[in-house]
Amino acid sequence: MGKYFGTDGFRGEANLSLNVNHAFKIGRFIGWYFGARKGEKCRVVIGKDTRRSSYMFEYSLVAGLTASGADAYMLHVTTTPSVAYIINTEEFDCGIMVSASHNPYYDNGIKLINSHGEKMDEETILKIEEYLDSETDELPLATGADIGCIVDFFPGRNRYIGYLISLAMRSYKNMRVGLDCANGSSWNIAKSIFEALGAKTYVINANPDGTNINTNCGSTHIEGLQKFVKDNNLDVGFAFDGDADRCIAVDENGEVVNGDGIMYLYAAYLKERGQLVNNTVVTTVMSNFGLYKAFDELGINYEKTNVGDKYVYENMCKNGHIIGGEESGHIIFSKYATTGDGLLTAMKVMEVMLAKKQSLSALVSRFVKYPQKLINVRVSDKETVKNDPDVQAIIKEVANTLGNNGRVLVRESGTEPVIRVMAEAKTEKFCTECVMKIVNVIREKGYETAK
Repeated sequence: MGKYFGTDGFRGEANLSLNVNHAFKIGRFIGWYFGARKGEKCRVVIGKDTRRSSYMFEYSLVAGLTASGADAYMLHVTTTPSVAYIINTEEFDCGIMVSASHNPYYDNGIKLINSHGEKMDEETILKIEEYLDSETDELPLATGADIGCIVDFFPGRNRYIGYLISLAMRSYKNMRVGLDCANGSSWNIAKSIFEALGAKTYVINANPDGTNINTNCGSTHIEGLQKFVKDNNLDVGFAFDGDADRCIAVDENGEVVNGDGIMYLYAAYLKERGQLVNNTVVTTVMSNFGLYKAFDELGINYEKTNVGDKYVYENMCKNGHIIGGEESGHIIFSKYATTGDGLLTAMKVMEVMLAKKQSLSALVSRFVKYPQKLINVRVSDKETVKNDPDVQAIIKEVANTLGNNGRVLVRESGTEPVIRVMAEAKTEKFCTECVMKIVNVIREKGYETAK
């Protein structure tokens, strides 16, 4: 991770840690850099989520791009995976998504995507960061006919919708499906896909006002969809995050099926059909003990990466694996997409349910999660906390106490000034006790800060 860019772009509170000048300079650099490499005008596609500040950042990026001679193609409100898809199919030089994903509305982010629809490479990111910190601006400004133009590229989003619909293997007729759009990017996409495939579709949180994205809704606040599914006797429900690259499912009983459960059911489905390439699923260190026990029962291998779909995808590409993801709902199906795609993930769950003619609860019945407790501690300096001898000592003590009957994981967030303390054990009470021992030391040392 660099100074500004973390595991999922440059993210921060709008006009505080991430401001319009940052966006303008990022646009300036990208427009110049990719144009210079190409020897002619570069083409950049831009999407955004529904945050109030997304419009501000979008226009700042476009100003920077066109000032450097790039042509900016605007998808407007759309999902992160749709930007990645359009880059691949329309041969853009790169893409930008304005979104802070699952973060609150007052945060925002700038995600950079390369010409293959993948996260931007570290070398280019470091060059952008160097330019952001430069006190002088020596990049040439385009003049005359070399100034970039702006293209309304709304049809691109429709092509993405058409692509997803084309992937469905069965009709969704007679299926009652609930969708929680988190008042985010999927609000004007998700319903049209499921209805086109024949589902009786019920949608909540699809009325964005710029300040309600992810607010008590979506994949990070699943309780609303749980109640909605039960109250309306639905067959299944799917909740997305702000930019719809995550999906969490809810079964017909209102029980949550997170990313681990989704990876389990789809990997089991592929293995049953002899289609699980390399017999391996890529997970992160945050996946639950229960997932690995369930995979062991099925004879499915697994690999663990650092947290972040970026690292999952890198492992998949390097080793040729076709499914991987995070318990948070970032699931990558590399045969169909280069990034996590919440809508695609929901469709893959539907595929298994329809093919096996089983309820979601039945499909995940053999996957038993270990109780888990996670507490996020907001701190001023993540590195100092991580290296503190007292913090290290209590982590070791807790790990020894758990032994082979659980685990503890303390890590830095890649997108927020937060230390995440997590424990898994046989009981919820013991999980909480283990986590609080560590959290209390962090607090006693004075590292915790207020929002």
